[in-house]
Amino acid sequence: MQSALKSWFWATRPFSLSASVAPVLVGAALAASYRGTEWLLFALVLTASVAIQIGTNLTDEYADFLRQGAQGKLLAPHKVIQRGLLSERAVLYGILGVFGYATAVGLYIVSQTGWPILAVGMASVTVAYFYSAGPYSLGKLGLGEPVVFVFMGPVMVMGTFYVLAGDVRWDAFLVSLPVAFIVTAILHMNNLRDIEEDQAVGKRSIAAAIGVTASRWAYAGLLAAAYGAIVAMAASGAVTVWALLGLLPVPFAFDAARKLFATSDRPAMNKLMVRSAEIHGWTGVTLAAGLAIAAL
Repeated sequence: MQSALKSWFWATRPFSLSASVAPVLVGAALAASYRGTEWLLFALVLTASVAIQIGTNLTDEYADFLRQGAQGKLLAPHKVIQRGLLSERAVLYGILGVFGYATAVGLYIVSQTGWPILAVGMASVTVAYFYSAGPYSLGKLGLGEPVVFVFMGPVMVMGTFYVLAGDVRWDAFLVSLPVAFIVTAILHMNNLRDIEEDQAVGKRSIAAAIGVTASRWAYAGLLAAAYGAIVAMAASGAVTVWALLGLLPVPFAFDAARKLFATSDRPAMNKLMVRSAEIHGWTGVTLAAGLAIAAL
């Protein structure tokens, strides 16, 4: 039992789950300044968001196992099928289970908030599935970064805000930008690490298209854009100055970018990808904390 639980733990790719938590925290914190916090809806949005992220990760694992040429890829801890830790069928059932939960929760939220969130939820689940699955998956076509930027930034933050505040506002879009830039940086780091493997199996990515040097600058640029957006929003008065708490992880982001320019070693890049996810999570937490303080 313990071994099975450990296998499922790795299959969810826990280091990546900040991508589904941070935007919900930011959207909820901003919503609290307008309408307070509805804790049940907040909990449902958060767990459904995490479920969709886990479903995406499991789908990627399942599709990667089936994809021709995938056997040449490095067996990372989350490669549970190829490592013989979980069966192909078990992972498929896992995909159906988490997407089923997200769908059920989504329908309840729709019953409480109205049909617009239904369209958002259906689009999110569809994109989550087709990001990795199918012969023309979005990730394989080089659309990974744009899709992740939109759906794990503005869509998730503004969707959370709409559920909890019952409205769509310009500042909800603005606070989504730091989240979007950094989550895109995580994926870009992943694609930079996997350039040679992806080229070998015919997978396209922005990193593969622009090369290693340009990709390093793109990663640094995404981080700089995230924190520049926070400064610009606070300086312009679009959001509270407390949002500047979101700058606290800047030293860690600077260090990650500096190390990326100094290495092409795969294990080192694995560590930088995990660090990028941590930076994303802490930026979401600190930005949300600043927005929440302003709501008190």
